[in-house]
Parts: sequence; structure tokens; C-alpha cells
Amino acid sequence: MLDILESLNKIERKKREIVRFSCVAFTQSTQCRELIEEAFRFEGIPQPSFVANRDENIKSHVRESEVEIALVELTKSVDVTADMHRISHLLPNDASVIVIGQEDAISTIRNLKQMGFYYLFWPANKLEMVDFIKNVYRNREQENGLGKNRDAKKIAIWGCSGGVGTSLLAAELANNLARKHNSKCLLVDHDYYAGNIDIILKLEGFEKRLVNISTIESDIDATYASSMTKKVTDLLSVLSLTSEEHSSFELKEYTRVLENLLGGQNNFIVSDLSKVGQTDVDYKYLIETVDTVVLVFTPAISSVRQLKKLSEHLSSQAPDLRQIMVLNHVQPTKATVLSRKDVVDFLRREIDIEIPFDAGILKHIINGGYLTDSRLAVAKPLALLTASILGESVLEPKKTLANWFSRR
Repeated sequence: MLDILESLNKIERKKREIVRFSCVAFTQSTQCRELIEEAFRFEGIPQPSFVANRDENIKSHVRESEVEIALVELTKSVDVTADMHRISHLLPNDASVIVIGQEDAISTIRNLKQMGFYYLFWPANKLEMVDFIKNVYRNREQENGLGKNRDAKKIAIWGCSGGVGTSLLAAELANNLARKHNSKCLLVDHDYYAGNIDIILKLEGFEKRLVNISTIESDIDATYASSMTKKVTDLLSVLSLTSEEHSSFELKEYTRVLENLLGGQNNFIVSDLSKVGQTDVDYKYLIETVDTVVLVFTPAISSVRQLKKLSEHLSSQAPDLRQIMVLNHVQPTKATVLSRKDVVDFLRREIDIEIPFDAGILKHIINGGYLTDSRLAVAKPLALLTASILGESVLEPKKTLANWFSRR
């Protein structure tokens, strides 16, 4: 009898798995909420925070609390992929996201996987949900699978010639994404020896970070990369370097290293690639890395020609790269050679956004204001640029009876 007991004691007993994580569920229906509650209660997992699935709720909740796993119910969505594209920037990059939807399509799973999200088909039963959530949890613990430290969306603001307002647009876009869309954003300055980003972002006493690459250890990490940035707000920071010993090419290469390390900490990385900050390696960066390129130009012959040349090159080398063409009027209309129609005819495509000339821009910036908050004519196109980056549909103003009678 003793031998049997000793043998049983030697058998390795499987311990109960302890699952603990912070979780939020953005739900659309009572049925889904009740199933999540039941599944968590059944497995002994602490209940998640429940929030109605609305954009403003997602914005406020994820920035006020630490979230490891987020459940996003889209059972009422007519296009799950499009809705996740729209709200992806609102979710923290280090959270694992489980999308719950009714689209039974391989393409939906593939699209969400590319964005770094898990997909649970609805309707699901209690055991299916428990197993799915526990698998996601195990992936997080083992640093495998999707959704942990998703990389930031990379936006390049590219000046097709000098003096087109690239830095202004880059700074305004980054600030708008952070302040008005609750997205964590990094603005990368590629002008290593000059530039006015500090003026546009109202940074007093701002100095570019002086670096000596040869004295830096090779095993730099995200913590070090973060220390090289300048914090503007809780959601916006700037990476702006300079050196007395290194060339622009060396600084460019080092900037990309830091940028990659910071990708998991931000929703967006906006690169200010004005003409003075461009090098040959940036063309490769556009083709291989960037998600969206904003091509900024003026109605000048040289600027439009350069735009067309670059656009055609990008279209042939990176057909999936989003191109947004922005015509920025930096001079009064009377001083320009080409009209909008001339530009469209030459490009053989429409312009996405046109920013009118406004003499009050400089005064507004010097007085400490942001253009998107102003009543200037440039405010609406800048808001449109942000909406385009986020993939939001921009509707034309509704035609009222007053407008109809005025046209009559």
C-alpha cells in the first residue's frame, strides 16, 4: 500500500492555470456582453470593464487605463475591416485586440491579421470564447501571436520642392492626430541643422538632441530611443537630432533605428521630409516602409514636374502605397503660373486636397495658435488631410433649400 502511495506522489499533477489580465470589452449588444460576463465568470477570470462601442468612448477609456486585452464587438457592422481601419488608431499598440464579428469570410480574417488583430466569429458559445481568450493570453505571455506591440502607421510628408510648407503640414497633422483624435504620435524631424518645428509646436527653449553615434552602445532599446525624444504633450513627442561630427546620411540612418524602436509605442509616426531633409535612402523608405505618403507641392512648373515623376515611380515600385496629393498655395493666386486645371491636366488625375493662400497664417502661428483651431481658410483642408490619413469618409455638405434658392 505504501508503494502505491509513493508512486502516486511521484506523478506530476497538472496545476490549474491562473489567468489574470486587464481587459476592456467594447460591446454593441446585450447578448455579447452577457456571454463575455458568463465566460469570464465560468473560468474565474476577473470581469472586464464594459464600455459601449462608440468612438468617443474608446478614445477616453484606453487612454485612462492600462489595457492588456481589448474585446471589440462589431456584430452590427456591415464592413468589419473598414470599421477596424477607422478605429485602429484609437487602440493602444501594446494591447491584444479580439474583434468579434459576423462576417464569415477568409478575407476578413486575413485583413484583420495584417492589422494585428484576432478575429472571433459570432455567434460563439461560452467554451469557444473561453478557449479563444485564453489562447490570446498565452500568446501574450510567450510574446507570440498577434497584437502585442503592433507597429505604428508610418506617414511621410514629402516636399516636392523647397518652400512648399512640408514642416508646417507635418507638425499640424501630428498635433491634430494627438489632440483631436487621441492617437499617440511621434513627429520625426529630418532637417538636422535647421527647421522651424519648434515654432509651429510652441516649444520654448527647444534644442535638437546632440548625438555622438560612435559613443553609443550597440544594444540600444526602446527606453533609450524614448529618452532621445522631446515630449510635447502626453500623446505627442518629437524626435529631432543634430551632430557636430556626423553627416546627414549617418544621422538619417540612426534616426531610422530610433524610429523603429519607437514604433511599438506610437499609433502614428509622421516624418517631415521637406526638400532639404531628403536623401536617396528616403526613396527606399517610401517604397518599403511607409503606409501613406503625402506629396506636397505648389502650382510651380518645377514642383508639379517633380510631383508627377515621383508619383509615377512610386506607383510602379509600390502600387499599394497610399498617395495623397496636397496642392499648397504659398503665394497669392495672381503670382502663380499654373491654375488648378493646368495641374490636373498635366497629372491626369485629381488633386486630393487644396490649401488656399492665406496671409494670416504666419501671424496666427507667431501668436501661439494652431491652424486647425483657427477660422482661417486653411483650417478645413488641414482637417480634411487628417481625415484622409485616418481613412474617414468625407461627406459633401448637405444641400439646403436656402442654398438651392440662392443658386436659382
